[in-house]
This record gives sequence, structure tokens and C-alpha cells, in this order.
Amino acid sequence: MESDPVPSSRFSETILAIASLGLGTESAAEAVPRILEIIAGAIPADSGSVTLLSPDSGKLEAEAVFGYPGAGTTLAFDLGQGIPGWVALHARPALAADTAADPRYRAARPGVRSQVAAPLLAAGDQVLGVITLERGSATAYTDADLGLLVRLSDEAARVLQLLWRLGHLVEKARQLEALLTTGQSLVSQLEQHELLNTLAHDTLQMMRARACGLYVYDPARETVRVAAFAGEAAVPPPLGEIPADSCLVAAAIRTRRPVSFTDIQSPDFFDLADLPRDPELHSVLATPVVSEGEVLGVVAVFVDRVHRFDNDEKRLCAALAGLGAVALQNARLYTRVFQSEESLRKNERLTTLGLLAAEIAHEIRNPLTVLKLLVGGLGVDFPESDPRRTDMRVVGEKLDQLEAIVSRVLNFARAPSSLHTRCAVAEMIEDTLVLIRPKFAQSKIQVRFAPPSAPIVVEGHVGQLQQVVLNLLINALQAMPDGGSITITLADRGGNAVVEITDTGTGVPEAIRNRIFDSFLSSRPEGTGLGLSIAKRVLIGHHGDISLLATGPAGTTFRITLPLVKA
Repeated sequence: MESDPVPSSRFSETILAIASLGLGTESAAEAVPRILEIIAGAIPADSGSVTLLSPDSGKLEAEAVFGYPGAGTTLAFDLGQGIPGWVALHARPALAADTAADPRYRAARPGVRSQVAAPLLAAGDQVLGVITLERGSATAYTDADLGLLVRLSDEAARVLQLLWRLGHLVEKARQLEALLTTGQSLVSQLEQHELLNTLAHDTLQMMRARACGLYVYDPARETVRVAAFAGEAAVPPPLGEIPADSCLVAAAIRTRRPVSFTDIQSPDFFDLADLPRDPELHSVLATPVVSEGEVLGVVAVFVDRVHRFDNDEKRLCAALAGLGAVALQNARLYTRVFQSEESLRKNERLTTLGLLAAEIAHEIRNPLTVLKLLVGGLGVDFPESDPRRTDMRVVGEKLDQLEAIVSRVLNFARAPSSLHTRCAVAEMIEDTLVLIRPKFAQSKIQVRFAPPSAPIVVEGHVGQLQQVVLNLLINALQAMPDGGSITITLADRGGNAVVEITDTGTGVPEAIRNRIFDSFLSSRPEGTGLGLSIAKRVLIGHHGDISLLATGPAGTTFRITLPLVKA
């Protein structure tokens, strides 16, 4: 029995129908059943399938079927097994006019007497999958049918590749956007527990995993503990310290490289203490969190299928682990900054501030360098019209600005107290806000500062002037224990730079308003009473002054005046 040839107009319509799926379909998974339906409409069949080559199992696995009992989704062939397996192995089409006489045939359903199959080929004859059609009568398919199926399969392969590439690009765009959001979120986190939970949750979402664990490593004790775990369906591993030599993640710690395991449900993994007790978890990717050569921990991603993690997935997880390393170091530094800030408030000499600032700046420089390398290594290059291009530029500029701040703090600590330079007041204020930003975030205080369009420049010791502004900001913060806002204005008035700092705190007690610039006068038990008196002396030494402009239950305003640099 020979099939009727397909008229050229019908062939053109079939090709057009397949090609249109590349524009009207959102994903390859959605297009595959439609491709099979269209081809079966052009080449009659009682049953058929589209099987795709799985990178995980190395088998042809059913993506779409019709005419099979049940859903037919369990249909699978090893390479070389059956007609589809032979086609995939040799990258050549095949016709079994009579399956009973063809030794390559392996029955996947009863009643098949004639079968035709063609490979889905990518560039370089790489096999993506196989399209198979079947009939219940012998000699139902001819060489003409095979040739037609080959032509239709070629068009189907082109469409599927287009959709796969599009899906890949969309996924990459989603990952990059999520990666930037995650980076910003991690850097803004101050509490280590919140930071680790954020990292675990964002990694879970970005990797589309079933579970994600963040393990912290203690090299002195050689132990691992579960610091954060995300995945509602998965049972987390036991809490507490676990000896590293009995953990799966120890491989990533020892090698300092990502390590993946295909199936942790095999008996070899049952005794490992750090694995979640969830029978649905199969494959895992463990990526070390490394900073300055030190392994801080491991990010472990678990999926609910036997899966081989590709290079893109490994790179994405490595980027997340890198951001986590920087954020962990930042969190530790912020803790040190908060502790140092309490010491600064009780110290009576500005020289001590210089030493502490130098130490903090030195500690910040290393993780800041790592952060710059990570951002530069992302290789993100958005089009000119994409607003995220501006975001990336701003991120780079702010990192450079932070590095400049660190250098200035270090230079200030080494410089003689008499060294005066030209100082852009707006830049000095912004630098000071950067130093105290974590404390503001922790205290739920909003800061508003809009620099003037024209630069306002004074001459003075930048470090000492920053200390004056820092002192006023800390006083304002402590006057608002339940949060509030601080507004800073800067203007050029009559040859002077005028800075006004206004808070929404409780105000200065009336009994001490006229003596607030006296030494050792403080309304707080823990205060030294030196902050405002030192600020007064510093500004007088710069031929400027500070005054209490207004205070009351609605807030307080201090005014700083400094002579502008003469032209």
C-alpha cells in the first residue's frame, strides 16, 4: 500500500504551519505536540511520537505522543534501541515498511506493522531527537513518505532550536536581573541570619530547585552547620554542628570548586549527616563560598530529578556564592563598625577616631575589591536603550566612590592634623552618609540630601569636617529611638557654605540648650559630653561655626557655616 503524495500546496501549508510556531508559541515544550499534530496531518498515522535526547539520561525520552495507551510519557529508547534509537545513533532517517521483517524494530505498542522515523538535527548533524510515525498495516509508508518526513523534521528542528534559544535568552535575562536584585539585597542586609536566609531563598528561586541549603564551615573545629535552608517541601538536615568528614559538602570545601552528585538516593549517601531527609531529592550541586582564600561555607542546591548540572548552572551558582561571600564579609564588617561606633562616642580624642577609621577602612578595602571584581566579571552588557545599563554604570561608579572613600580615610589617618585641602562639601556629606548608612538602616531612619547643582568648595581638614557631620548625625539618630527622618541642606549664602541638619527627634532638653557646646555636658548617661564641644573647636579652627538653629518636640536643626574657597 502506497501513501498518496502530498500536493505542493498542502506541503507548503504544512511547512508554513510548522514555521509559524516559531513566532506564535512561547516555548518549545508547547510547540512539540503541535508539531507532531501537524506532521501527522500531512502523513497519516495511527500513532506517533516526538522523543528528545535527554542530557541527563542519554536516552530518547517522550516529549509528545498520540495513539499510545495511557499518556505514553514513559516511552523511552536507549541509543541504538528500536527504530528511533537507531535513527538517533546514526543521525539518519529510517523506514520499516514491515516491522515484522526489520531486525531494528522494537515494539513500543502492539499492532504496529509499518514505521517511519526521521532525526531532528541541529547544526553539525547533532541529534536533538526523533519524530516517529506508525501504521497498523504493512507497507503503509513509502520512500516518498520518508522524504517528506525528513523535510518536515528539518523545519521542525529549526523551529525548536529557535524556541530553545529564545527560552535560553529569556531565562538568562531573568537570571541576570535576579542576580543584580539579589546582590543589592545581600549588600543591604545587616543581620547575618537574615542575609543567609535571603541567599538560600534567592538561590532556590533562581536555580528552580526543590531545596537549597547554606552550610557554614568552621575550619578551627572542622565542623559544618546548617545556617539557612529553603524549600517548603523538603525536610531540612539536622541542626547543630556536624563533623565535616561526614558531610557531602566536604568535597566542595576540600577542592574549593563546585561539586555535583547525580543521585543522592543511592545507598552510598545514606550515612551522610548533612543531607535533607527527603526521598524526592536526587541531584545536588555544592558550591563553596570563598572569600580571600578562606572557605566560609557551601551553597547546596537540590533538585527533584536525576539531573546533570550544566556549565551555565554552575556559573550561576558560583556567582551567587560569590555574592554571598562578599555579603558575609560585609555583615561582619558592619558588626565591627557598630562596635567601633560605640567606642568612638566614648573616646575623648579625635586621633583615636583616625586610628579606628584606618582599621575599618583597611578591613573594608579587601571585600570591596572582591565586590568590584565580581561585578566586573558578570560581563553584563545591556543595550543602550535598556535602563539596566544605567543601573550597572551607577553600581560601578558607586563602587569606585566607596574605594575613594576608603583611600581618603586611610590618608586622613596618616596625615598631619594641620594638613588642609580643598573639600567639596556635598561630596564630604555623601561620604559621611555612606559610613553611617548601616546604622540608619538598622534604626529605621530615612535620610534626605539633595546636593546643589553647583559645587560648593571649602578649605579644611576633610577628616575633621567629616567627624563634625558624623557627630551631628549620630546625635540625631540617638534622638529618634523609634525611627524618623533626617534632612540635610547645603547652600551658598554670602560667601559661606551653610549646612543645616534637621531631625524629627525629641529635641534638646531646655535646661541645657544654652550650654550644649560646653565640654563634658551630656543629657545621656552613656555620653561623654565632648562631641559638640569638639565640633565647635574644629569649626572655629576652620574659621567657621556651629549653632543650634531650632529645637523642640518636633525636632532639632543645627547649622554649620564654613567660608568658601576664594577664587
